[in-house]
Amino acid sequence: MPVALIWLIAALALAGAEALTGDLFLLMLSGGALAAAGSAWVLDWPIWADGLVFLLVSVLLLVGVRPALRRRMQSGQGLPEPARALEGKNALVLGRVARHEGQVKLEGEVWTARPLNENDVYEPGDQVLVVKIDGATAVVSKIA
Repeated sequence: MPVALIWLIAALALAGAEALTGDLFLLMLSGGALAAAGSAWVLDWPIWADGLVFLLVSVLLLVGVRPALRRRMQSGQGLPEPARALEGKNALVLGRVARHEGQVKLEGEVWTARPLNENDVYEPGDQVLVVKIDGATAVVSKIA
């Protein structure tokens, strides 16, 4: 089996394994293996030289490309603006709000709710303040 084909198989295996991790580490190693496959096919160097190409390209990708990609992927995290806009609004308790239960009406929609302080309990009809939105749950506290 030609050396270039072995490097190509390694590159595909690393890229496939990256799909399981999502950390971009194995993808950078895959890029190094792809570069080694290219050098083995075009230049027909000894295998240690292909290994050196793999090492150099992988390190360059890990140091130069991966941090920028991770920043770009993580920059979109956080609440969408409509959900963030609900923080600080008043809500009406529809179903008893306790540690593991509760519903409030917020801006005309029914939301799952939990109290900010675990020991607090709010009864139906109480007015509460939305402190933050945690996923699809409104974290609420008593209006001061």
